[in-house]
Amino acid sequence: MYKRRKHYSQPKRHAGRVPQKLRIRPGADASLKKVFAGIGIPSSKAFQADSFQTEALEVIENSDCLVTAPTGAGKTWIAEQAIARFREKNGKSWYACPLKALSNAKYAEFSSIFGSQNVGILTGDRQENPDAPIIVGTTEILRNQLYDAMHRGKSLATDFVVLDEAHFLGDEDRGVVWEEIMIYLPVRIPLLLLSATIGNADQIADWLASIRSTPCRVVEETVRPVPLFPLFFHPSGTLLPLTVPAQQSHRQHLHKKVNQFIKARHRKNFGNLRKLPPFEDILRVLRKYDLLPAIFFLKSRADCDRALEVCRGGMKFEKQPDGRLSQKIEEYIQDTPHIANHRQRWHLEHLAMGAHHSGQLPSWKLVLEKLMTEGLLDAVFATSTVAAGVNFPARTVAFLNSDRFNGQNFSPLTPTEFHQMTGRAGRRGMDKIGFGLLIPDKFMDVRLIARLLSSPPSEVVSQIRINFSMALNLLLSHRPDQIQGLLQKSFATFLISRARPETGGPENHEHLWQDFLRHLNFLKSTGFVSAENELTADGSWASQLRVDQPLLIAEGFRRKVFPQSDPDLLAAMIAAFVNERETDDRVNKEFVPDPLTRAFSKVSKGLKPFAARMAKQRFEVRPLFMRPSAAVFAWAQGQSWESVLRIAELEEGSLAMLILRTADNLRHIRNLKDVFPQAAATAAEAIDKIMREPVAMF
Repeated sequence: MYKRRKHYSQPKRHAGRVPQKLRIRPGADASLKKVFAGIGIPSSKAFQADSFQTEALEVIENSDCLVTAPTGAGKTWIAEQAIARFREKNGKSWYACPLKALSNAKYAEFSSIFGSQNVGILTGDRQENPDAPIIVGTTEILRNQLYDAMHRGKSLATDFVVLDEAHFLGDEDRGVVWEEIMIYLPVRIPLLLLSATIGNADQIADWLASIRSTPCRVVEETVRPVPLFPLFFHPSGTLLPLTVPAQQSHRQHLHKKVNQFIKARHRKNFGNLRKLPPFEDILRVLRKYDLLPAIFFLKSRADCDRALEVCRGGMKFEKQPDGRLSQKIEEYIQDTPHIANHRQRWHLEHLAMGAHHSGQLPSWKLVLEKLMTEGLLDAVFATSTVAAGVNFPARTVAFLNSDRFNGQNFSPLTPTEFHQMTGRAGRRGMDKIGFGLLIPDKFMDVRLIARLLSSPPSEVVSQIRINFSMALNLLLSHRPDQIQGLLQKSFATFLISRARPETGGPENHEHLWQDFLRHLNFLKSTGFVSAENELTADGSWASQLRVDQPLLIAEGFRRKVFPQSDPDLLAAMIAAFVNERETDDRVNKEFVPDPLTRAFSKVSKGLKPFAARMAKQRFEVRPLFMRPSAAVFAWAQGQSWESVLRIAELEEGSLAMLILRTADNLRHIRNLKDVFPQAAATAAEAIDKIMREPVAMF
């Protein structure tokens, strides 16, 4: 396990002595004069496709294609042109994204290009024009459509599939969905994969060619559309080049003054364990040298919010004189009245700054993204999550940490994470050059960042694993021996075969197969699968619960422990299954009315034997907590957003996500109308009650 450590010694402090505030005076090393002279807006010129873009279009005519290119290089243009070609032949296309926000952005973009009547969107909480010739949606929806097509014995109703952000194949939590799509997709449907640069693109292409019996060619672009220059912010306020070319080598060395700073025994440092750097002074330096707008990557949501307050206390800026920023803010919030009084609106209008992180409401984050894209903000303080999948560019990206929190602990930035973050530096068509700024804060390994600048991208590894939803859905349309054949097609099996060719192919999927058999045996012992390895009636409808805990929810319906006629209580109960975080469950009694207590007790006690049975067989069983149920119950009953926040004890974004995921689960219950008509109708009513502003954006 990686633990944070101080990367350099701190100056000794005498008892009772107040540390001196850093005196930051704007300055720049003389060697930067020529670099800064290159800052500016590129001259406008007619669009001309790059060679990798035209090559990819040629490839997709006859085979699958994996395009790897830096952020902002123009991968989406390839998809647009390919989709247009299929439209000319009356073909249908599916464009799959990892995030709902990205799906919404692509839907708007494609609607303007191809006409709104020709584009539909499917993201769970949004379903518009589902029979359109061009569909934009999340990868989970595409995977579910493949399940349904296999069950009906029909081919997916599309002629072309684009998987955006294809490097998500290696995502620990969601990579399994990407891999399933690649395995299940019919060979007749050409596949275009768009990805940030990855270290083993050829390996992925070889795997796809081996399982799809059609060539898959890699088209690679390594040149950034906007060159990146790395800078070092000395605590004195002087900007330095971070690295310099090494003599007789293609490698980069740390600039001598940066090296001296690192080696110095006693030196001034930005901030301390309880204090953020003086962002107001840092921004003043960046403004002087025309390095704004900037994205500052901070370690936590709290730091992003605190950074705004630091700036508010030290900066004296007023609204932009032309009023464009205020006008745009008014325009973007007119459909979401709640965020009109957002606590950080003052910072947005008066300082042209914002905080962007998962604790913020999706609608507020969307406002920030639009304003930043239009060049109306000077700075955004963000966690590293903004780096993945959102069009959010700046002239400069600033690093204060060389590690990031992965949900469990802090670990060093990987090359892929670092390149995703620096990919936001330099706006195509708006900047001639982008900058990566290293600020030596308390958790900064300067040498690691310097190495990452020239490190090759990380390799993608398989994240496939068996779960009950997968097992049930494959058994809908496949015999176990056929499923064994599908598992032999996994990227994991391919990687093992490449690493240990002497073992031969068929045995390498054994770990997946044994895990499938473990799931199968449990399904048989609990009556979801027959002795003949076919889904029972219960197994058939349970397969439609494509959620995180399908078996527990299915068992709840079998045992009739859910409140099937009360939409408020049903939403509350499902929220307990959606919740993924440990929580303080000592909820004030005034927030837990008797009907909620009785319903929660009935579900908990009714499912306890089944949950114990699952745990005994080493299947994950998450505990149920009352607090998320109480929060969603209050929201379904119409209580105010502020009241529900007090009950949930969550940040706005986390509460919104809890409600959105609850709605997603309820949609699957709504689909069970043939088996549980009352529960399905109640689920539909519950969705309408909880999907309101500020949670619902459309």
